[in-house]
Amino acid sequence: MLMTLDYSSESHSLSLLLESGTGVNAPADGLGQSPAHLAACGGQAFFLLWQLQTGVNLNQQDCHGDAPIHKAAKVGSLECLALLVASDVRIDLCNNDGQTAEDLAWACGFLECAKFLTTVKHIQNMKLREQSSDSLKDNCGLPREAGQKRPCGIMGPTDRKRRRSDDFVS
Repeated sequence: MLMTLDYSSESHSLSLLLESGTGVNAPADGLGQSPAHLAACGGQAFFLLWQLQTGVNLNQQDCHGDAPIHKAAKVGSLECLALLVASDVRIDLCNNDGQTAEDLAWACGFLECAKFLTTVKHIQNMKLREQSSDSLKDNCGLPREAGQKRPCGIMGPTDRKRRRSDDFVS
C-alpha cells in the first residue's frame, strides 16, 4: 500500500511513508513520482532531506520528465531547491517540454528561486571553464602546446655534488 504525503505535518507524513514500506526511488503514484518528487512538490524540506540521506536518485524523472528539482521550482520552494543543489542535482536537466527548473521558476513567477538557480548555473559554468582551461596548462600555470610535456619546478635536490672528470684520474 503506497501512501502520499499529507502536507499538514512533515513528521506525520514521514512516518506514514515509512510504515507503508515505500522504496526511496519507487514511484509512489501512477505518474511515476517518487517520494522525493512528492516532498519537493509539497515544499517538504524536512522529508526531502531524509530522502537525500537514504540514497534517492535526485535526477529521477516522472512521466512528464520532471525531477524533484522541477517540482520544487514549480512551487517556489527555495529551501528544497537549496537542498537539491547542495546534493549535486543536475540543474540543467530538461523535462518533456524542454524546460529546466530555472525556466519553470521564471514561468511560475518565483523570482527568488529563479535568481538562485541562475546564480548556481553561472557558478557551475565558471567552474567548468576553469577546469577546461586548467587542463591546457602545465603545473606552473603556463600555456602548454598539444602533446608537449614540460617538467616544471625544481628537478631535484640542488645540493648534490657532481663528479668532475678529474675525480676519476688515479
